[in-house]
Amino acid sequence: MFLAAITIALGAFGAHGLKQIVSPEVVNTFEVGIRYQMYHAFAIILLGLIPMPNNKRNGILWNFVVGILFFSGSIYLLTLNDYLPFDAKKIGFITPIGGVLLINAWIRWAYGILKESRN
Repeated sequence: MFLAAITIALGAFGAHGLKQIVSPEVVNTFEVGIRYQMYHAFAIILLGLIPMPNNKRNGILWNFVVGILFFSGSIYLLTLNDYLPFDAKKIGFITPIGGVLLINAWIRWAYGILKESRN
């Protein structure tokens, strides 16, 4: 739920503060990060409600969390690059790594459900 709260705060920043200083295209890119973060914050909440062994849940959870950090976090930094004291483009390579981690979490979760349903 903490991730969802952060997402709302970042969304408010994007809607009210960011659009005052960057182009609409940059705001749209920022909103992609917001959208993906919120989808996956909801997924993490749902993951906590579904019965499954903790060792499987933890692997999926950490893929979601690190995926959000890498994917959405790097998008936030890249959209603010002109205002940062460092060149965020140097870490842009982690965006697709975050995407792969998010995909991996979903695949692991689906595999776990399929495997469980066969037992």
